[in-house]
Amino acid sequence: MNAINPEKLHHSKWTAAQPRNKEKHFLVTALERDEEENVVAVVLEAVYTRRETTLPWQDLKDDATWLMGWR
Repeated sequence: MNAINPEKLHHSKWTAAQPRNKEKHFLVTALERDEEENVVAVVLEAVYTRRETTLPWQDLKDDATWLMGWR
């Protein structure tokens, strides 16, 4: 399990453990926050296709799906 500080996710790099549609490398381009300024979700942009995906930041903790950095 990846140890993550949600406040430091902006502009971080991630690799999909099982790439789809040639999308392997991703950048966190935005953080979505709630009323109390807590991070609730991240916007990931695929480097190859520029497609954006929003997901709960806790999903990045799953080593079977996401790897920290670009590999």
